[in-house]
Amino acid sequence: MVSAGDFRKGITIEMDGDIYQVMDFQHVKTARGAAFVRTKVKNIMTGTIKDVTLNPNDRYPIAHIESKEMQYLYNDGTFYYFMDNETYDQLPLDEGQVKEAIRYIKENDNAIIRFYQGKPFEVEAPNFVELKVSHTEPGIKGDTATGATKPATLETGLVLNVPLFINIGDVIKVDTRTGEYLSRV
Repeated sequence: MVSAGDFRKGITIEMDGDIYQVMDFQHVKTARGAAFVRTKVKNIMTGTIKDVTLNPNDRYPIAHIESKEMQYLYNDGTFYYFMDNETYDQLPLDEGQVKEAIRYIKENDNAIIRFYQGKPFEVEAPNFVELKVSHTEPGIKGDTATGATKPATLETGLVLNVPLFINIGDVIKVDTRTGEYLSRV
């Protein structure tokens, strides 16, 4: 159990029958009234974010989240299949569970799957990935004096802006947290 007065960013708690991750918190002391904790929490199952005001003495059970590295195998049109690297069990996940991460993961790449009470709820791509450019317009030398960019489609279908010198077939490094080009590999 953790009291609202001891909240820190990133901890997961059980509140009102749902599991929430503390995104932000602020301890507020008023001149006349009692102190309170203004908290921004995210429901880890649905992704909704809400603001709640709590008494600092309120206590909530800590929700234990498990993380496991698994290999992405394939997509059959309905489900995305991941394999446990230790037991070789396959885990089918629907599109809602893979959300943004699947744009950065290609077949046979590893990803982190997060579980609560044995149920998967989120797929997390590695912080940096290397992907091949499958389509982009040719860059024209001397076009600009500043760092101009152009859109490029990567092998996973992700479209992002890259410098003009990037061509089809180049492998680039992408930051999955921001979705930005980092460098050519």
